[in-house]
Amino acid sequence: QVQLVESGGGLVQAGGSLRLSCAASGRTFRSDFMGWFRQGPGKEREFVAAIRWGTGSTAYADSVKGRFTISRDSAKNTIYLQMDSLKPEDTAVYYCAADLVYNSGEYDARTWGQGTQVTVSS
Repeated sequence: QVQLVESGGGLVQAGGSLRLSCAASGRTFRSDFMGWFRQGPGKEREFVAAIRWGTGSTAYADSVKGRFTISRDSAKNTIYLQMDSLKPEDTAVYYCAADLVYNSGEYDARTWGQGTQVTVSS
């Protein structure tokens, strides 16, 4: 079983930046497909970004393209989400996820972190 621990959330003004980290541990092989999801107040959880560990290929939700960047550090078993030009509508709990699947145009995951709060003030 893999464990995912997020960090880096907080309060930031609109237009600012934050970087989230997700450290993976507890399994001898690496999940090939990892990513980030978020759940805003009164909203359903939604996909944000994903990365293939082996190739480094990435995918993003339309709402964050050009503002967010997902990356990985193989030596640290860690993925990151660099969030720039943040907007109040980015306010949410952000979840790191592993073992992503992509079915019928939707992303989902089998393993989840505990979440980290990101709040963007206007």
